[in-house]
Amino acid sequence: MSVLLALALQTAFAGRQAIGIYAGWGAFRDASPARCFAIAEPLGRTRTTRPFASIASWPGAGLRHQLHIHLSRPRAANAKVTLSIGQRRFDLLAGAADAWSPDAATDTAIVAAMRGGRSMSVETRGRDGRPMVDVYALQGAATAIDAAAVGCTRR
Repeated sequence: MSVLLALALQTAFAGRQAIGIYAGWGAFRDASPARCFAIAEPLGRTRTTRPFASIASWPGAGLRHQLHIHLSRPRAANAKVTLSIGQRRFDLLAGAADAWSPDAATDTAIVAAMRGGRSMSVETRGRDGRPMVDVYALQGAATAIDAAAVGCTRR
């Protein structure tokens, strides 16, 4: 079951409202705390983990377009995580299995690159030392990001 389908099925139970599905990206709104986000899973996902990329807005905190990546498997402790969109490369801050942009300016640059890109990849080394690459199609991403942002302004 895809992340988008799983999120859509959980809407009634988690106070989550589906805003729309746009190609491989979905837009959702959470009631409490108020948050809207666009989300997708990587291409060719076959693992039992639930990797995803999301762009979220938290209107109550004044935060907009924050990137969050949940990796397909835990990364090596000192492994760098890099997000690539076309020729652009962004170094991300990372936890054991999650990554974020280092600041709001980088979030803005990532979203701008996503709008003009066809795909993005997240690269690191897994805990086992093997390279790990999660690839996301960007078709529908801009529409889902915009729908999520509008969904939070119409509260």
